[in-house]
Amino acid sequence: MPSLSSLKQLQYLLSVSEHLNFTRAAESCFVTQSTLSAGLKELEDTLSTRLVERDRQTVLMTPVGLEVAQRARSILSAAKDLVAFTAEAQAPMSGILRLGVIPTIAPFLLPPTVKALRKAYPQLRLALREDLTANLLSRLEGGQLDMALIALPYECSHLIVKPLFDDALWLVGRKGDTQLKARTVNVTQAMSEQMLLLEEGHCLREHALYACHASTRASHNDLEATSLLTLIQMIESGFGIGLVPEMALRSGLIKGSTLITRPLTKPSPTRTIALVARRSTPRQADLESLAQVILHIQTKTPAL
Repeated sequence: MPSLSSLKQLQYLLSVSEHLNFTRAAESCFVTQSTLSAGLKELEDTLSTRLVERDRQTVLMTPVGLEVAQRARSILSAAKDLVAFTAEAQAPMSGILRLGVIPTIAPFLLPPTVKALRKAYPQLRLALREDLTANLLSRLEGGQLDMALIALPYECSHLIVKPLFDDALWLVGRKGDTQLKARTVNVTQAMSEQMLLLEEGHCLREHALYACHASTRASHNDLEATSLLTLIQMIESGFGIGLVPEMALRSGLIKGSTLITRPLTKPSPTRTIALVARRSTPRQADLESLAQVILHIQTKTPAL
C-alpha cells in the first residue's frame, strides 16, 4: 500500500491554494516557510506529481493541485468532525456550536432562539455568522460552520436537511395602493411592475419570483433592496410593493409604519425554514435539539 499523506501536509497545500503566497500560507498555518515548503515537497513526492508551480515572483496551482486541494478540504473537514465527535459523545449541546443564519431569518428568529438556548443549555456557546445562503453552505462544507439555518427551496441534497416550518409570504404596500384593495391578492397579479425585490444573492428574491411564477426579472425601476429593512423603507417611501415573510411581520418589522399587509390567494406561497448540516457531522443530536427549540419558539409566536 502506498504511503498516505498527512493531514498537516494537506493543510499546507490548502493554505497555499487559498493564498497563492508561501509567506502568508506559512503564517496562516503557524509554521515557518521552510517547514511549509518541505511539507509540500513531501506531499508531492508521496503523490508522485507536481501540485504547485512556483518561482521567485509567482505561485500557481497545477490542475492536479487544484483538484487535490479541493479533496483536501473535504478530508480536513471530516477530520474536524472526527475530533468534534469525541467531545459531542461526552457532552451534547455544550462547547462551541458554529451556526450560520441567512439575513432574512437572523433578526427575527435568532433573539428568542439565543435566549432559549442560554436557559436550556448553559454549557453551549453559540458562534453566529449571518450571510447569504451560498456563502453559508460553502463555509458549512468547508468545516467552518457546524450547521446553518436557511430557507428552502434551495439545492442542498448533499446535506442533512431538517425542515422546521413553513413561512408564508405576504404582500406589503401603502394604504390606497390599488394592488392591495382586495382582502387577498392573486399571486400572479402580485408580480407587477411595482414589485420591489431584494438584490441578487438573497434566496428570498428567488422565492418571490418563484411564488409569482416569474423566472427572472429586474426590480421596479431597477431598484433593489439590500435587506428586508431597506425593502420596507423603500415601500413606505412609495417606490412600490413587496413580498415579506410572515416571520418578519410577526416580529414587528412594519410596526409603527403606515404600511398594510395582504395575504396571497391559496395555495399561498411559502418558504420552508430548515436546518442543514454535513452528512458527516457528529452533531446530529444537537441538530435535533436545536430544531426542537426553534419549533417551540415558533409555536409560541402570536399569529398575524
